[in-house]
Amino acid sequence: MRALGAPMLGHLDPDLLAMMDETREKLRRLFRAPEGSFAFAVSGTGTAGLEATVANLVTDGTRVLAVVTGYFGDRLAQVCQRYGAVVRRLDVEWGRAIDPARVREALAREAADIVCVVHAETSTGVRNPVAEVAQAAHEAGAIVIVDAVTSLGGHPFEMAQWGIDAVYSCTQKCVGAPSGLAPVAFAPSALARRVTCRSFYLDLGLLEDYWVRRKYHHTISASLVYALHEALTAIEEEGLEARWARHERHHLALAAALSAMGLGLLPPEGERLWTLNAVRVPDGVDEALARRDLLSRFNMEVGSGLGPLAGKIWRVGLMGHSSSPQALLLFVGALESVLRRQGYDVPAGAGTSAAIDALRG
Repeated sequence: MRALGAPMLGHLDPDLLAMMDETREKLRRLFRAPEGSFAFAVSGTGTAGLEATVANLVTDGTRVLAVVTGYFGDRLAQVCQRYGAVVRRLDVEWGRAIDPARVREALAREAADIVCVVHAETSTGVRNPVAEVAQAAHEAGAIVIVDAVTSLGGHPFEMAQWGIDAVYSCTQKCVGAPSGLAPVAFAPSALARRVTCRSFYLDLGLLEDYWVRRKYHHTISASLVYALHEALTAIEEEGLEARWARHERHHLALAAALSAMGLGLLPPEGERLWTLNAVRVPDGVDEALARRDLLSRFNMEVGSGLGPLAGKIWRVGLMGHSSSPQALLLFVGALESVLRRQGYDVPAGAGTSAAIDALRG
């Protein structure tokens, strides 16, 4: 908040450009990107990052194999199609992760230029095995686009080690900055496969001219750059491995609390996100009323289910600054209160006690 309030600088001011250089390097480290990668932030939300990645790698006739495990995998497939790709979908039951063997089988049947997959499927709370998917893609001569919107900064993400060619994310989730910028990274393997971009605003060459060669392209928000730079600095002060461990610890404590309350998570253990928890709505509970109660009585907002999961889950984020013991315990106590208000039999204090025990462990 203090960074956002700093005096504004022009979009070509030398001090701002120096901060942008530092931001690029910090993003490269956050993505764990290979040498020679171009990491920067698109002006726009995570969807702008998605579209910038696709617009520079997909053109008419590009063969795309799209792994669809939820709402955002479907969106990625749709955007590829809008840019002229011939899209084959690998649809997976919502609430389950992709089996990499299915990717291998699909690529053996028919070649693809690009495989796209969501690492952290925000609509279902599922974590996909993107390292294994990337390996299967590379064995078949394809490159990989990964959506890391809800995982970057909260889950291990190893762009170089896993062989990820292009990735996009956002600033407002695990990175802990306001929305409005979209971190992206293109490995040398993706830069070598660039196509002519139909979008002026999202053209990678023009954006590289601005971020690296100081040529005017658009008026970036200095305030958002300040905030992202500060958030990335905070991540490095905490330590990336420590940050990942913090998100895992609080997810496991929430899972323990939910179990003690007679509730559960949608994905099976081993396929769950730490950052976005898809809580099953118990029978007889009005899920929309519970969300309204959480907001009006406790000032806590949780997401509803999307698509076929509408009315069936709550999407509870523990990411960035909100992945903390304070937020976790407040939520568990608030959820118990709103459930008991609807007549759902929750053992008094069971969730809070289980969470405390898990945090001690």
